[in-house]
Amino acid sequence: MHKTASITSLAATLALLGAFPALADGEVNIYSYRQPELIQPLLDAFTKETGIKTNVLFLDKGLVERMTAEGENSPADVILTVDIARLTEAKDGGVTQAVSDETINKDIPANFRDPEGNWFGLTTRGRVVYASKERVKETAITYEELADPKWKGKICMRDGQHSYNIGLIASMIAHHGADYTEKWLTGLKNNLVTKPNGSDRSQAKAIFAGECDLAIANTYYVGVMMTNDKEPEQKDWANSLRVIFPNTADRGTHVNISGMAMAKNAPNKDNALKLMQFLSEGEAQKIYAEQVFEYPVLPGAEPSAIVKGFGTIKPDTLPLTEIAKNRKQASELVDKVGFNEGATE
Repeated sequence: MHKTASITSLAATLALLGAFPALADGEVNIYSYRQPELIQPLLDAFTKETGIKTNVLFLDKGLVERMTAEGENSPADVILTVDIARLTEAKDGGVTQAVSDETINKDIPANFRDPEGNWFGLTTRGRVVYASKERVKETAITYEELADPKWKGKICMRDGQHSYNIGLIASMIAHHGADYTEKWLTGLKNNLVTKPNGSDRSQAKAIFAGECDLAIANTYYVGVMMTNDKEPEQKDWANSLRVIFPNTADRGTHVNISGMAMAKNAPNKDNALKLMQFLSEGEAQKIYAEQVFEYPVLPGAEPSAIVKGFGTIKPDTLPLTEIAKNRKQASELVDKVGFNEGATE
């Protein structure tokens, strides 16, 4: 869901000069891996409630490198990003600072935040199975079953090294160990109809075209496609499939997060904390979840009507920090089994 780097509102001119305004009362500066249009309704609500102005710099890569280069002079107050890998990358890169706040810790469950307070999850998305409504009768499936030869030549998915897939593979290692996961990954590879390619939306298009019956992809893309008036053909892609939440009968579906962190050298630290508190609370959780078709992490908060239409998700409760520990090994396994070469048997 990323585009090339772009910058919102007043920040456009300032970012072209290389920086946001220096320390200023009543402002908070955000470095974001999330597209501006997805978070703007949230920020508008925050400004309306607090009077604090927001400036956003959108980056599609290099956030940690940029902040490291800026050092103590970095104008960034809050980091908004997707994927546990991006959050741990920011922490490990030394560009965040720990936050211990009762409001945030009350609203965000422990398994969706860094134990040391360096990052916090805001919404989750499931890594699910897209299944053809026409050609797939099954309404329940497990990740493990995707390696069953009965699906040979019927599965499509994007690059095995993409962070979304690495997260899923890392979760398999966390639950089953590396040896099992290597065999599973080999079985899944040999069920692919073609070499991994494209985006999650491309997999939906392939199902619509009859090129494959199953795909592994994120929940929120279905909502994005269902509401895409600019490219209405994507509505047909979405309508050709149903979402199956894997492992509902046992450990639950693998989820990943979008999240936030306070920048290490936040010049507007008080305003940064106010924004982080706001983002963890009910109104913002509702707005954010509806904007991005994801699940709010706030217990009891409801997803959008479109997301509810996918069915009920039972998230895997294994802490994302435990899953993230296996990401390097997951990446190595993708290469070891030649996953991106596609089926070889």
